[in-house]
Amino acid sequence: MASLHPHNGTTTTDSKPIPITESEIRSEFSHHDPTIARINNGSFGCCPATIIAAQNRHQLLFLRQPDHFYFNTLKPSILRTRRLIQTLINADHLDEVSIVDNATTAAAIVLQNTTWSFFTSIFNPGDAALILHYAYGAVKKSVQAYITRAGGHVIEVHLPFPVRSSSDIVFEFQKALHMGKANGRKIRLAVIDHITSMPCVIIPVKELVRMCRDEGVDRIFIDGAHAIGNIDIDVKDIGADFYTSNLHKWLFCPPSAAFLYCKMSDELSNLHHPVVSHEYGNGLAMESAWIGTRDYSAQLVLPEVMEFVERFDGGIEGIMKRNHEKVVEMAEMLVEAWGTELGAPPEMCASLAMVGLPVCLGIKSDGDALRLRKHLRESFKVEVPIYYRAPVEGEVDSIITGYARISHQVYNVVEDYYRFRDAVNKLVKDGFTCALLTK
Repeated sequence: MASLHPHNGTTTTDSKPIPITESEIRSEFSHHDPTIARINNGSFGCCPATIIAAQNRHQLLFLRQPDHFYFNTLKPSILRTRRLIQTLINADHLDEVSIVDNATTAAAIVLQNTTWSFFTSIFNPGDAALILHYAYGAVKKSVQAYITRAGGHVIEVHLPFPVRSSSDIVFEFQKALHMGKANGRKIRLAVIDHITSMPCVIIPVKELVRMCRDEGVDRIFIDGAHAIGNIDIDVKDIGADFYTSNLHKWLFCPPSAAFLYCKMSDELSNLHHPVVSHEYGNGLAMESAWIGTRDYSAQLVLPEVMEFVERFDGGIEGIMKRNHEKVVEMAEMLVEAWGTELGAPPEMCASLAMVGLPVCLGIKSDGDALRLRKHLRESFKVEVPIYYRAPVEGEVDSIITGYARISHQVYNVVEDYYRFRDAVNKLVKDGFTCALLTK
């Protein structure tokens, strides 16, 4: 597997990093609202003060002398970021790595290329794209928008939740592949999450990619929005055609920055950024490096980020390991306190976990989940996403329908999770139900 520890000269200093202290960690994130128990790193990530300062330096360099920055600084700086990403994800070629705004932009690049294949009759009307039912909402809408307007068909893989093992996912995916190929239809694109967003589960992407290859799927795109800085990524080992991940969710970059890996092939020259600017035709990496005058600073601070994470015991690998262990520990504490269950086994959690909420809270819709989240934020100062899991036919009324997605990042402390535990315990004790919240 690829390591997230830079090597082969990609570090920015030869001196041994000074280990970070607990007080320094608190200082790095002192800009966070101190009144909030923030156990939702998954939605927007976090950025340490050191990296914010580095970003500000890049911004001031541009504002000080924009022409010099454009002609002499911007492209070499993005090139450094691309080289670091190449090492982090174990890509063979630098040209396989482009820096983009976010995973949604990366999806648009891949889907635009797929749509062109329909328009040029490489793909036929009715050919299909396959996507997980639990895929991120913006990506699902992008697939629908691009593929259906081009005359294609979209197949959703309905995955079980709660999930008991990765074999449950493999079984449902295989079934969807076979159904998708019924009546001679061809599956041209598979979009597979590495970690689903809501509910959050690690997907066995390597096995699903292999299944897609065996079934003749033309192109495979892994949406790893939550992945880098959260779990190991080795694009050669995974074997997909495309892979994207956000740098601002779990790798401490400011919003927004992401990479798109495109496996070296004849198709690479046909990929284009959806925003056409002066670099059109010079390759996706160059097109993505300049899409007009804008703030590129979030894409330039990865060298400073790597210096920051090396101050932690074990570097980024150590951070990932501790985040996983801590989020599982806190999740198990919560389910014991509430008499509920985890939404996935610990080995299918990364730095996020789905925790069942007490049935008596009466979470009966997506609206209830949103209103409960708002209530927890405003009344208890707890920030945590809530997922509504609709009962399936035949399930009893006592089934858990609400799950909280908790996260753990280096700034979190155990008191954050105790506050959440106590808030829910108080709601239960007071006889609260979501029906009491005004709509």
